[in-house]
Amino acid sequence: MSNKPQNFKGMRDHLPAAMILRQHIIATLSSVFERHGFEPLQTPIIEYARTLEGKIGDEEKLIYHFETAGGDKVALRYDQTVPLARVIAQYQGQLVFPWRRYAIGQSYRGERQQRGRYREFWQADIDIIGSASPIADAEIIAVLTESLQALGFSGFTTQINHRQILAGVARASGLDEAAAGGVYRAIDKLDKIGPDGVREELLKSGVAADAAARILEMVLLNGAPSDVLAELSERLSGDERAQGALENLRAILAYLPELGVPANTYAVSPQLARGLSYYTGVVFESVLESPPMGSLLGGGRYDELVGAFAGRPIPTVGLAFGIERLHDLMEELGMGPASRTVAQVFVTLFDRERAPASLALARDLRAAGFKVETALDAGDKLGKQFKYADQRGIPFALVLGPDDLARGEVVVKNLRSGEQRSVARDDVAAALRSGE
Repeated sequence: MSNKPQNFKGMRDHLPAAMILRQHIIATLSSVFERHGFEPLQTPIIEYARTLEGKIGDEEKLIYHFETAGGDKVALRYDQTVPLARVIAQYQGQLVFPWRRYAIGQSYRGERQQRGRYREFWQADIDIIGSASPIADAEIIAVLTESLQALGFSGFTTQINHRQILAGVARASGLDEAAAGGVYRAIDKLDKIGPDGVREELLKSGVAADAAARILEMVLLNGAPSDVLAELSERLSGDERAQGALENLRAILAYLPELGVPANTYAVSPQLARGLSYYTGVVFESVLESPPMGSLLGGGRYDELVGAFAGRPIPTVGLAFGIERLHDLMEELGMGPASRTVAQVFVTLFDRERAPASLALARDLRAAGFKVETALDAGDKLGKQFKYADQRGIPFALVLGPDDLARGEVVVKNLRSGEQRSVARDDVAAALRSGE
């Protein structure tokens, strides 16, 4: 093994430029969440293994397990949903329902690294716990839409489906409940392997050719939401559970315009399966067509998971934003803050004698709300200090020399244009705010 310093494969260091964008994403999402009344929650990244085991279906093989020196079997957090269920059960006497909660932090999965997928990744989750109302489902979709718009995305589509519609598709094709899981798994791969690949998957799992054809016909329906729902209603006539799911989707969709969700940002997509086994109702994912990145985020209703911990039914709906995916895509598209550094102003040190006056200027600008970095070596020439500030990407440098001090002025140098001018010391903050 090489002794060369390196981070663990699938986990990344985030240098300042990357962290500025990541912090912008997190701050933007937090702001939207809190505007809708969601409250922050933080849970540990380590849980007892029994807390996570048996909760996420086929993906359980990706959980990082290990044993402590004391013999406790523990696991790294796979996502923030199962820990939320544990929190609800553990603190249910202290919480008021329905409860809007958000959580932002790391999760870990032992999967093969690929574009947009890492072994350590950050998620921003929101959930409404304790309400079965379709308004709750609609509000989650509204927060999703508002969040992506606030980050600067356009041209995204939120695909919406219902788990009982997929179950109805399986039943309408002559399959029993036991076979439905195989149908979900096959359909979930549609964007990766295409219709022919899904057909092959279904046939391999024992689905008859005519049943596979009917399944593909239904899941590939597309068009206006009302048209897709009408077509599904006709094809699934006589299936009470599927008809109930269709009515539930109609109710959710009816609230979206009132919550400010534009009609061109969502579609009913019978092909959407969502891989995690705990979803019980509506499911949704947001995708960008260009550049292709797969799912930006996803979520849905899971009415049984929280209740399994709490010992009573607790309906819940939520979603998770993948910070890694948002970061990588925004970086690729040149979105987010233009600055490579947090500092807005660099205060130079003319010489040792004038250093206290320069530091006092920096102090006053910080008090006025600016992010200010100062030079540290009064012996450095101004040219070297300007070069440093420019390399850091700081837009303005200030000089306070003996003549400037005598006149009560400060030299403001725009490092992007190279222009500079003298400004009265009391007017420096206003000049910086104006960008001059």
